Amino acid sequence: MSTLPNSTQILIIGGGPSGSTAATLLAREGFDVTLLEREVFPRYHVGESLLPSALEIFDLLGVREKIEAYGFQRKPGAYIEWGTEKWSLNFGELTGDNTYSFQVRRDEFDHLLLEHSKSQGVKVFEGTKIRQLSFDGDRPRSATWSQSNDTTGEISFDFMIDASGRAGIMATEYLKNRRLHDVFQNVGIWGYWKNALRLPKGQSGAIALGSIPDGWVWGIPLDEEIMSVGVVMHKSTYKERLTKNLKDIYVEAIAECPLIADLVALGELVSDVKVEQDYSYTSDSFSGPAYFISGDAACFLDPLLSSGVHLATYSALLAAASITSVIRGEVTESQAASFYDQSYRQAYLRFLVFVSAFYDQNRGKDSYFWEAQRLSRRDFGSSNLKLAFLNLVSGVEDLEDAKEGIADFVMAEMSQRIQSSHSIRQDKQALAIEREKGNEVMKTNAQFFNAVEGFSILSAVGAVDGLYVTTQPKLGLVQVIPLQRNSLLHT
Repeated sequence: MSTLPNSTQILIIGGGPSGSTAATLLAREGFDVTLLEREVFPRYHVGESLLPSALEIFDLLGVREKIEAYGFQRKPGAYIEWGTEKWSLNFGELTGDNTYSFQVRRDEFDHLLLEHSKSQGVKVFEGTKIRQLSFDGDRPRSATWSQSNDTTGEISFDFMIDASGRAGIMATEYLKNRRLHDVFQNVGIWGYWKNALRLPKGQSGAIALGSIPDGWVWGIPLDEEIMSVGVVMHKSTYKERLTKNLKDIYVEAIAECPLIADLVALGELVSDVKVEQDYSYTSDSFSGPAYFISGDAACFLDPLLSSGVHLATYSALLAAASITSVIRGEVTESQAASFYDQSYRQAYLRFLVFVSAFYDQNRGKDSYFWEAQRLSRRDFGSSNLKLAFLNLVSGVEDLEDAKEGIADFVMAEMSQRIQSSHSIRQDKQALAIEREKGNEVMKTNAQFFNAVEGFSILSAVGAVDGLYVTTQPKLGLVQVIPLQRNSLLHT
């Protein structure tokens, strides 16, 4: 391993999809980038299903050919049995080139992205833990690090991206501004099955999702032999079942979902059963002087819509574009920070609202599609609601928002709606209270969803501080000048 430098232009903390994406983008723009990763890759990580938006990120990174050649399971869409509803989502119905995605083993996928970062000029140091950050006022200036061989040192930097995952160094250790969403305090239990059945031809590589009374179950085909099967339930339900061993809790929950139970009926559980808390959270701020908090370090959401890698790489793109334009003198630090914070928060909140709609199993299929229509800036019309749903859950919507501009909506109002609408614990007592409230709860939910209707009119006209992302001829932020804005208003 080469010697870790004493200084760098940009420090990236964390080598997951967020960190490696930001590092590669910045290195390809010619900047001096150093990435420190606590683990030595490959390392195990749950979360194997990607959205079609990943393809565009792969193109920007110059890694798509490597991804395609690796042999990951092609993902054509999803099949969902939710409550009494059943339907398929076919990514082939999307416009452009983002018509499929992949199911991946995250240890292999993350390792591939990190190795690609090295090939693009990023100085990567694995097995290197951040011990402490030092600040000049609110501005981080240096990091003290250590390695397993007792080597220690300090590295100074001009800009920093905290992509440290759920550890969230800035949010948990320094800003102390992480907040849990009470309604999504879930637990995930999962394992790998051999010789499980596949969905019918045409959807054989798709993710299968099925609801159960106390949560939901996923089935993700990783290759011809292995399927990842996981159960997500609220922590109160999980605690009630702890009189049994973990494997029994897991197997009995799968049995409650006919869709997944049928797929694994003749299969064999060939791995240990793993469990992890799956608590959704967000931070009060995602950026500040010379730093950006990216991916799970900033916020985490229930994995129902496979949004994890999408939000990680999307936020990395926003952070890299912001830093690029600050260094080149195209925008101020405060402009970039405001743009990043609102842009990333909007993407997160869009998925948060939609996951909330799914958790209300009494809502019909058409209601899900209408929710996508209301959150989307496109006007699909009633005959194309399925396409609105598809764009939203595929992540394509956020990439379009970043390029064409992101509306300046009232974040304080959004936060208030989240707190007021999602603070009730979903245990038996809380459910009984909800039933008693009846119309009052329905009214509260309606108010919450009404608060995000502005998403449907997002365009360059509503760019945050007049800024949006461009990738050609170089990565950065572009300012919408008044003349452009006026012309857009009349198109």
